Amino acid sequence: MPTFAYSGRTRGGQPVSGQKIADTLDAALAALRREQIFVTRIDSVRERVWAARTRRVKPVPARNLAIFTRQLSVMIDAGLPLVQCLEILGTQEEDKNFSRIILQTRADIEGGTGLADSMRKHPSAFDSLYTNMMVAGEAGGILDTILKRLAIHIEKNVKLTAQVKSAMTYPIAILTISAIVVGAILWKVIPTFANLFAGLGATLPLPTRMVIVMSNSLVTYMPFLILGGAVLAFTYRRFRATGRGRRAVDGALLKTPVLGLIIRKEAVARFCRTLATLLGSGVPILDGLEITAKTAGNAIIEDAIRVTRAAIERGETVSGSLRGTRAFPPMVTQMINVGEATGTLDTMLAKIADFYEEEVNTSVAGMLTLIEPIMIAFLGVLVGSIVIAMYLPIFDLISRMAG
Repeated sequence: MPTFAYSGRTRGGQPVSGQKIADTLDAALAALRREQIFVTRIDSVRERVWAARTRRVKPVPARNLAIFTRQLSVMIDAGLPLVQCLEILGTQEEDKNFSRIILQTRADIEGGTGLADSMRKHPSAFDSLYTNMMVAGEAGGILDTILKRLAIHIEKNVKLTAQVKSAMTYPIAILTISAIVVGAILWKVIPTFANLFAGLGATLPLPTRMVIVMSNSLVTYMPFLILGGAVLAFTYRRFRATGRGRRAVDGALLKTPVLGLIIRKEAVARFCRTLATLLGSGVPILDGLEITAKTAGNAIIEDAIRVTRAAIERGETVSGSLRGTRAFPPMVTQMINVGEATGTLDTMLAKIADFYEEEVNTSVAGMLTLIEPIMIAFLGVLVGSIVIAMYLPIFDLISRMAG
């Protein structure tokens, strides 16, 4: 029979922990309730050992979280009890990690812990934005409304992120394919031509000699190139993981032609959407900015939000603080200024987010339309140049034989 490790409190408030053998998790909880133990955490011993061995917690996919939030909002709106909703959603969830988190949250709530506090135990699934909105929903008795807003926010965020990824994936894929094709030609095809030319004793033109030198270098130094690439990738990841490295990389991305503009628009849209959702749910502006900074997705924008938060604490306005960072377009600060003046900051932020999300969509579509023929032409010119360079000596031999 499975063994479940638990921790909790007795009826007198004393902390207690131990293990309970039972057929299922529900059976173990029922047995502990009969013993008048208030359970705060319970899970399978096997799962707990596995979690302890795992250094990094697997994050829950954003798409799964969006579906869960949407379904939970519908079920709460229909009047189903929260524990029953979580039981149904946790049982039908296909992602095993997320299913375990949902069922654990349900067990904590059944043991007397609040929804927000139960979710805070699982930051890999529910971030600070999610849990703070749950606090607002529980406090105001509008959990169904908060969940609907949160579902819309996550769905739009997933769509926006997918658009930016699609803009970056296509050129990277074309460049990768180009490198593989050229590498295969230099590695396998060119040595055959080189041996043929050496046997014929042909005088090679400069382009052909350059291609043969590249081929010989690739064959000779292939292990070193692979090792160097691995070292560079490892160094980049370590550098990117540091605060200084992240700022340097994110700053360089923002300055990249075309792509940098899309990344900036995506960051502005994410900032406005997140802050609008939080303010509309009753979260204070300072807490909202702190949460928004953590979800900005870009170190430069994150620093600007934190500077804005510090300026607001000193009594400055949101629009004036954002304008001073120079990280946000003038239109954003102007519309936020109007929102502050009219007392509709959350509504104005939502409108800005809608505008920039549409801008990202248009920019991505335009960039893909432009970059497709450019990449195809680049690949054609690259491969064509190699082919022509290798056929130049053959043309020369044919002309001599004809003469």
